Amino acid sequence: MAAEQTSVRIGGDDDTALAAFAGALAEQLVPGDVLCLFGSLGAGKTALTRHLARALGVGDDQYVSSPSFALLHTYDGRLRIHHMDCYRLADADEVAEAGLADALETDGVAVVEWPERLGALTPADRLDLRFEIEADQSRRITLEPHGEPWQARLAELVRHLTTLPSVNH
Repeated sequence: MAAEQTSVRIGGDDDTALAAFAGALAEQLVPGDVLCLFGSLGAGKTALTRHLARALGVGDDQYVSSPSFALLHTYDGRLRIHHMDCYRLADADEVAEAGLADALETDGVAVVEWPERLGALTPADRLDLRFEIEADQSRRITLEPHGEPWQARLAELVRHLTTLPSVNH
């Protein structure tokens, strides 16, 4: 069955709207979830992860940053977040060699930047978020659920997003 997609539009410099979107997304997360963040450099993947971490109760004492060189950062909140960045890896073999495959099978939430490098390691049940910067510098995030659990939760997320004045969908 083809996954239904939905898109949200957030002003390019609207950090409040991105935080509101992350808060709504955080309410839907459960242990074992995988979020795959696709998009060019500077599209907002790490910014979303930072807001998501705060929404999940990660304290200000844990600095949320891109794990481009470390490959993996872990943050403790209501759910543990394993934030990985596969940008510097070539393929699934390098992901596995770097020890990142274990973070995909977690009791927390795995947030993966540059998930196209996962190849065969890409989990079947996941939510893909595709970031695009539009001509007016707004950010469009397209959400694509994979697996039955995300089908229902995406519908609930969309219902919640309709109550947020700063997020257009």
